[in-house]
Amino acid sequence: MTRGFSSKAIRTQAERSQFREHAVPIYTTSSFVFDSAEDARAHFAGEAEGPIYSRYSNPNTDEFVEKLAGMEGAETGVACASGMAALYALFAGTLSAGDHLVSSRYVFGSTHQLFTRILPRFGISHTYVDGSDPDAWKAATTQATKLFYLETPSNPRLEIIDIASVAGAARELGVPLAVDNCFATPALQRPLELGASLVAHSATKFIDGQGRTMGGAVLGSEELIEPIRFFARHTGPALSPFNAWILSKSLETLALRMERHSASALTLAEFLERRREVSRVFYPGLASHPGHPVARKQMRTGGGLVAFELKSGLKGGARFLDALEMISLSANLGDSRTIATHPASTTHSKLSEEERQAAGVTPGLIRISVGLEDEEDIQSDVIRGLEA
Repeated sequence: MTRGFSSKAIRTQAERSQFREHAVPIYTTSSFVFDSAEDARAHFAGEAEGPIYSRYSNPNTDEFVEKLAGMEGAETGVACASGMAALYALFAGTLSAGDHLVSSRYVFGSTHQLFTRILPRFGISHTYVDGSDPDAWKAATTQATKLFYLETPSNPRLEIIDIASVAGAARELGVPLAVDNCFATPALQRPLELGASLVAHSATKFIDGQGRTMGGAVLGSEELIEPIRFFARHTGPALSPFNAWILSKSLETLALRMERHSASALTLAEFLERRREVSRVFYPGLASHPGHPVARKQMRTGGGLVAFELKSGLKGGARFLDALEMISLSANLGDSRTIATHPASTTHSKLSEEERQAAGVTPGLIRISVGLEDEEDIQSDVIRGLEA
């Protein structure tokens, strides 16, 4: 029976125990018992199904992966302890010494550190390109290129990249495309349906949606996930059963939450465009956003993040943040509570000034993760910050 998006999120469940519980219990166990020596052998040989050890799999992590894979349209996936653990598993499981990857220029600060300081230690190189130009991806590709990678919307300026166009270039070159879908979630955007090969998530953000826990996932075909699963199984970035249980329950309300996040974010973005203190607003749902036509094509709504530049620069940004009374100051995003972040001094602070400029992180840039509070209260607090 084919089910819709929210029905998949709500009705995909691990097998019930003998107690016939309605909500799946939390399987806080490190290992599982076998019926016999032959049963143990068969499980380790892959001839019998079922969990062996929670570093490998667990009913809670299996349920979370199955739900998220169904929502993304993937065959399978791997769950990890955080979004960055998932990204590292993706790169380490897919790439080897001597390999090269091509990435869109605007990526999360920790992803940039992976590309520039960690992967090169293992002989893996990268090239940044203008993500919106399919020809740039082709021009950067060499015989050693084994992966394309992009974020859309990107962190923190919400750059929009045409996934289908880049996926077309990737197919032509025989290179898999991985997309970080953290900001949009499968409720708003499904990269695999647009031609991507792999999709990654920091489930810590909108998938959890309440700032309670951490998690990550990589999803795709069985063929592409298998080496990533092998890497994760033997290096141990496992998602805990408790966190998997939380994230699986969170998926049940994802579609509803993303509708509200998006509606409130659009209202805030339109308001910010009218303010004299603001020089520029970045939100895919605005007609003024350069990626708006592509966003309308590949996203259901604009998402829950708004970025804007203050004319008063670094000092103005500090005054804006210090004047806020309700909005939280945090480096996180995707929470039910609205969060304000100054990327230049937090998430991208370890980058050099040249690297920050290349990533579009200006001194006066503010990123707002719009929560689920009343729109009037969010706007009133933003006014308080702007007037400061």
